[in-house]
Amino acid sequence: MNDPPGPPKGVRALRAGLCTAVLLCLTASVVHVLLVFLHVAPANPVSKRYSPMIDTWVYPYFEQNWRLFAPDPESVNRQILARTAHTRSDGSVRVSPWFDLTAVDTAAVVHQPFPSHTAQNMLRRAWAGYVDSYGGEDKARTERAVMMRKYLGNIAADRVAAHHGGAFDFVQLRVATLPITAPGVAEGNRRPTPVENRLLPWWKVTGHEK
Repeated sequence: MNDPPGPPKGVRALRAGLCTAVLLCLTASVVHVLLVFLHVAPANPVSKRYSPMIDTWVYPYFEQNWRLFAPDPESVNRQILARTAHTRSDGSVRVSPWFDLTAVDTAAVVHQPFPSHTAQNMLRRAWAGYVDSYGGEDKARTERAVMMRKYLGNIAADRVAAHHGGAFDFVQLRVATLPITAPGVAEGNRRPTPVENRLLPWWKVTGHEK
């Protein structure tokens, strides 16, 4: 009596691929949980030894903090603007007008019942991470500072390219810090005077040269 034929070769390949995908997902999940745990756990020999690897994985997308349970409301609004520069073939430099990145995010949130997390937080958190890493200076002293500079610059370059297009080689940011009007105070027609107007250096960007 002959043994019953096994499943077709295509079915076996599909099962093998499915098992491999499940195994990879489980492995990635375990690694993710382990790295996030080491990030939030008190400093220990393991977290100190693998600190660069942990920071590379956690920042900026998986950062953990306690602000959800102890919120610290903002007392100011920050208007982040960007402009670009492109070096022409004759050596001259074309500088674009300032483009209001914050206004684009605000327009994507206002009157939206389910505004995107990106529109609400990406630019704001990128700037907060930059300030935490650099303070009042613009000199990178750590690998995290370099990473946050690239992250913020890439966000600005991508958004300018998406709205205006064109070729550019450098991007520059200007951040105006505006006081929030106290509740119950009538708002006049005049815009509030910025309490700080910070101009960042020109940053070289890639992927926006064609």
